[in-house]
Parts: sequence; C-alpha cells; structure tokens
Amino acid sequence: MRTFLLVLALLASSAAFAVEPDEVLDDPALEARARVIDAQLRCVVCQSQSISESNAPLAKDLRLLVRERLVEGDTDQQAIEYIVARYGDYVLLKPRLRSDTVFLWVFPAFILLAGLAAAGVYLRGRPQAPLAPLDDEDEEELRRIMEERG
Repeated sequence: MRTFLLVLALLASSAAFAVEPDEVLDDPALEARARVIDAQLRCVVCQSQSISESNAPLAKDLRLLVRERLVEGDTDQQAIEYIVARYGDYVLLKPRLRSDTVFLWVFPAFILLAGLAAAGVYLRGRPQAPLAPLDDEDEEELRRIMEERG
C-alpha cells in the first residue's frame, strides 16, 4: 500500500513539471490554459522538452510570457501566435503543415513504406530451400508417430 501511495504521489507531483510556485496564476482556469499552452511550446535551449518540462531560464521566461498574455486577455491561439512571432515556428513542438514543413510530416510515412518494401523484396528474393525427400528410416518413424496419435 505504501508503494502505491508513493507512486501516486510521484505521478501527482510530475504534473507540476518545472513550473515554479511564483509562476502559478491565482486563477485556476487561466493556469490550466497556460499549462496546456506550455505543453505545446518547445524549449529552444533544451530542444526536446516542452517549456513546462524544462528548468532552463529561457523556458521560465516563456512560461511567464504565456501567463502574462493570458492575463492580458489573449486567447490560447493568440498567446501561441505571440510566442511564434518572437521565436519562429521552431518553438512549436508540433510543426504546422505548410510547404516548408511538409517534409517533416511525410518523411516518417515514406521511411515506413520504404522499410516495408525493402522487407518484401528481401523476403521474396530469398531462395527457397527445397525439401529433401524422407529416407526409409524417417518414413517409418513418421508412420509410427501417426499411428500412436491416430
């Protein structure tokens, strides 16, 4: 039971990520919106983490900027657009589908299809080993086994 409670406490604390107490908004609804936005934005220092997961000073600045925009009355999309306007599309964890990012969206599917095609070519190109005929001893053993089961 203690282990379960410990795991539950760890999971509950992980929801806070790197957001520090001085960053949390008084309005729970605004804070919830801010956390959703934070999860969509990349820490440009860490590159593989969202700003909600990163402890980098720039990530903290971005979290504060998101909260500032929400307090000023921006919608979620307006807050995201504000950050993108300042830092570029790279700050988005999920890139937009545009002519210059279509490669990011199509390449994984292309690699999967190429892998499947290569596997198909490999499997078809393998020479099939011909089955050797059974000798008299093997045939007798097979008959004996069949009789026992049948």
